[in-house]
Amino acid sequence: MSIQKDALSRLVSLFAALSLILAACGDAENPRAEPTNARSRITAAPQEASPAPAASPEEPAPTDDGMRPTREVLVERDVKGLGVKDERVLEAMRDVPRHLFVPEEQRSRAYENRPLPIGFGQTISQPYIVGLMSELLDVQPGEKVLEIGTGSGYQAAILAELTDKVWSIEIIPELASRSRSTLRRLGYDVTVRQADGYLGWPENGPYDGIIVTAAPDHIPQPLVQQLAEGGTMVLPVGAPGSYQTLWRVTKRNGQTVSENITDVAFVPLVRNRR
Repeated sequence: MSIQKDALSRLVSLFAALSLILAACGDAENPRAEPTNARSRITAAPQEASPAPAASPEEPAPTDDGMRPTREVLVERDVKGLGVKDERVLEAMRDVPRHLFVPEEQRSRAYENRPLPIGFGQTISQPYIVGLMSELLDVQPGEKVLEIGTGSGYQAAILAELTDKVWSIEIIPELASRSRSTLRRLGYDVTVRQADGYLGWPENGPYDGIIVTAAPDHIPQPLVQQLAEGGTMVLPVGAPGSYQTLWRVTKRNGQTVSENITDVAFVPLVRNRR
């Protein structure tokens, strides 16, 4: 009888010990029993699970400003639709943000097919005329172009889309400074000089193309002299206060051949008065 009690007692003790062992094992597997390690896992998890930082989206190009669809409508309707066919010119006009070249109070009208005032008695040309004159100039990549009358800088930006060698002259100091700043800010590589455009810029000539965006009352001979053999000059000519004629002048064998293109209306070419 005592032997059975002793055996039973030992069995109960063994069972109790086994229960304690099993309980301890269960606690070791329960994360709630490990508060310190659990906090370590919570802290470390984001560092271990987070992917490497994604590359930030590429900064939009200066001309990718959300207005391209509006420009496309303008180009299709009022530039291509009126007869300009040169696809390089059309694409340049789709890209260049005209509204950033006009005073802020004029920006709501920037994509109308009309000239707009830019201050100091000057205007930014009608988009169709910009397209027409650019097409007539027929500038090719790498050719040297001189613009007379920087104004807002818009025409210069169109030219800079067509070639990487563009010089521009503006006689009004405030416009020269403003256009230079606008072109630089938008990434256009154009050299702007404040000077009398009638005299041209002989140091960088001869030029494959010369474009004049204000009207002299005759074709300036200094510009003809700076035109390269085979080069083209496009300019309006006419008396101040009246309509002018748009001309394309080509130099062949040292002589000029002039073509009357259409009637236009430009502000007069401003000269230094001595």
